Amino acid sequence: MNLTNLLLGLSAVIMVPLVLAGYIFLMERGIGKISQAKRNKIRPWLWLIPAIILLMVFLIYPVINTLILSLMNANSTEFIKLENYKYIFTDKNMLIVLRNNLLWLVFFTLTTVTLGLLIAVLTDRVRYEAVAKACIFLPMVISFVAAGVIWKFMYEFKPKGTAQTGTVNAILSAVSKSFSPQAWLFNPSQNNWALIIVGVWMWTGFCMIILSAGLKGIPTSVLEAARIDGANELNIFFKIILPLLKSTVTVVATTMIINVLKIFDIIYVMTNGALGTEVIANRMYKEMFNYRNFGRASAIAVLLLFAIIPVMIINIKRFGQKRR
Repeated sequence: MNLTNLLLGLSAVIMVPLVLAGYIFLMERGIGKISQAKRNKIRPWLWLIPAIILLMVFLIYPVINTLILSLMNANSTEFIKLENYKYIFTDKNMLIVLRNNLLWLVFFTLTTVTLGLLIAVLTDRVRYEAVAKACIFLPMVISFVAAGVIWKFMYEFKPKGTAQTGTVNAILSAVSKSFSPQAWLFNPSQNNWALIIVGVWMWTGFCMIILSAGLKGIPTSVLEAARIDGANELNIFFKIILPLLKSTVTVVATTMIINVLKIFDIIYVMTNGALGTEVIANRMYKEMFNYRNFGRASAIAVLLLFAIIPVMIINIKRFGQKRR
């Protein structure tokens, strides 16, 4: 089996470039026989055809097929109209999933962008800026699965009076003798917040780097002029820095929204959605691979797609405005 997979992989690596090279060679020879004016009109389309075919096969077709499956029953044998979508918005467990995603959407986005902006401004004023930014950005280098494993150990719980192996409980117990160790991932009133903290820990560095780059683009002469006119640092931040960074903050915030709507790894590794921590992507995975309900899984996927599309459009428009 491994040898077969290896041979298939080698065949793909060799054949794909050969097919593309053959296509280009044949097309160039073919259009070489027509006039220059027609050749200039036809050539761009000949280069675009392979890309359009790949786009149709790997993007357009899967989306359409998923839409169709979302209107069918669990094993895709019966057309049930909008029943799967009705289930998403009426089932008690699904409403908890949507609530959790809303919590992530609001608090994760707000916290990462706010902390990222704050750290970007503060590190911009210290001599060891590069070292500070590297330390903050370091969690982004770690995979989400590894981060989940690390924080699962950090949230480890032992009964009060015994040695705490979890970093969080150990630190809090050392700081306050009256503190009672918490089972952070097993308490429904705390576990979602504990998971959001892990996401914030990972993504704050990304927000900081992007916002720091935008901050560097603000002319120092503008800031110095404001200081000479008597403006304090708070006024400079809220009346000069923040308005000039508005477009960058919007792009970072929309990027965080897209990421949080797809959040999966952290929840899957740390709780697998147990005890009220499930989110949309985790539920979609379970419906597909655990419960084998292709209709509901497809409906959740479509919901996720349509939730992300408006945010992507905002991001694209912002990028377009920046180029102008």
